[in-house]
Amino acid sequence: MKILVVEDESTIREVEKAYLKRAGYIVVEAADGEEAISLFKKDKFDLIVLDLNLPKVDGVEVCKKIRESSKVPIIMVTARVEEIDEIIGLEIGADDYLKKPFSPNVLVARVQSLLRRLGSETIEIDDINIDAEKMRVQVNSEEVELTTTQFNILYLLAKNPGKVFTREEILNKAYDDILPNDVLDRTVDAHIKSIRKVIEVDTKNPKYILTVIGRGYKFTE
Repeated sequence: MKILVVEDESTIREVEKAYLKRAGYIVVEAADGEEAISLFKKDKFDLIVLDLNLPKVDGVEVCKKIRESSKVPIIMVTARVEEIDEIIGLEIGADDYLKKPFSPNVLVARVQSLLRRLGSETIEIDDINIDAEKMRVQVNSEEVELTTTQFNILYLLAKNPGKVFTREEILNKAYDDILPNDVLDRTVDAHIKSIRKVIEVDTKNPKYILTVIGRGYKFTE
C-alpha cells in the first residue's frame, strides 16, 4: 500500500517514512502543501499523513482540495493543542488526528487501524484490478479465473507490495480452513505458476509476482 507523508520538518518526515516503510508500506514524501496537491493529482494513495501547519498551502486547504475528488483516508498531524484545531481538522474531512510529539510506533498503529477500518476492498495495479469483496480479478478489464486459494495468495501479495512472504506464511494465510496435511511448499509454487499465467505477459520474466531465491515470493513495488 502507498502512503503520502506531508511534513515540512525533514527530520520528522524521515522518521515517519522509516517506520512506515519498516511496516511494509510504500512511502512518498512532500515537504509542503503545494507539492502534496501536485503529487496527489499524479498518483494514487491508500492513505495520507498530513501535517496541519505547512508552508505554501496549509494542511486544512490541502485536505479540502483532496476531499473534492477523493475519500482517501487522511490522518491530520499538528503540534497545536487547541481544541478548535482538532474540530477543524475533523470537520474538513480528516479521518483521524495525531498531536505532536508522538511515537512513530503510534503513527504506524493508527495507520494500520485506519486502513483496516476504512481500507478499500479493491486493489488497482497497472492493468490489474483485484476486488476482495467480490473475489474477482480483472486484467485489462477482462475477468480471469482463479481458485479461492489462488485469489487469496494474489490478494495477500498485492496488498503488501515489496514484502517477502515465505512459502509457509503464504500457505497459512491463503487457506481459509485448517491447513491440509498433504499441502507442501511446492504447492505454493504451483499456485504461483497458475496465477502468473493469467496476470503476467511473460511468465518467464514476471513483472508482478517475483521470486526471492531462498526466501519465497513478493509482489513488485
